[in-house]
Amino acid sequence: MQIAVVTLFPEMFAAVSESGITARAFRNGLVRLTCWNPRDFTDDRHRTVDDKPFGGGPGMLMKTAPLQAAINAAREALDASVGGRGDRGSRESGESGAASRARRVIYLSPQGRRLDQRGVCELAELDELILVCGRYQGIDERVLESEIDEEWSIGDFVISGGELAAMVMLDAITRQQPGALGSEECAELDSLANGLLHCPQYTRPQVIDRRSVPDVLLSGDHEQIRLWRLKHSLGATWRKRPDLLEGLELGSEQQALLQEYIEEFETAPGDQCG
Repeated sequence: MQIAVVTLFPEMFAAVSESGITARAFRNGLVRLTCWNPRDFTDDRHRTVDDKPFGGGPGMLMKTAPLQAAINAAREALDASVGGRGDRGSRESGESGAASRARRVIYLSPQGRRLDQRGVCELAELDELILVCGRYQGIDERVLESEIDEEWSIGDFVISGGELAAMVMLDAITRQQPGALGSEECAELDSLANGLLHCPQYTRPQVIDRRSVPDVLLSGDHEQIRLWRLKHSLGATWRKRPDLLEGLELGSEQQALLQEYIEEFETAPGDQCG
């Protein structure tokens, strides 16, 4: 997968390109990341990238020409990397060779589609992605209309720019690339991978402050461990994110385990501990 980021602060992306799981994926060629700075496409000695909005008011907008030039440069570089075969899902989708690969240009914005695990998996299937990081008060509406395919958000709050949101998206997408985690099972067991929160996890020592690991996890009985984990995954979702259950169709086994968890939770004295 090839990802291009249009940003005024390319140095911020060292956090994902040089650290942790994402860095390993980049080193192994699973994901290729390039950054394009609108400042490099300015034509004045101050490298100006902001401008006043029409109608007045506080704040500035990103300057249109350098931003468009950076987006177009990212597109052209991606085209060149595969011999200019065109792209499916972009605004050139009607041209010859358009079915060769999938690309989207995404603007990170609090007005966009909310990023969730389903969306992450959808984006991870793309061949190419261009992420546009806004700054100041945002970007010209005409740039949104002409250059951007979709707007995406990481939540209903405002941050100083799109970089942190893009880094969150990059990390989540990279985890979904085959081989990124070393084991496909790791991604399958992540919270929200199946629409549920993860069950409680335990490691050594066996006893901490007189609180012990649940006996079933020490039993070696794989079927009972599976049932325990599923029940407590359902229970964690019921307690912490009941909204997630509303969109799921639980099978008979899941329904029975959830009901069992609820009954145990409601009748148990004191705090709940596995």
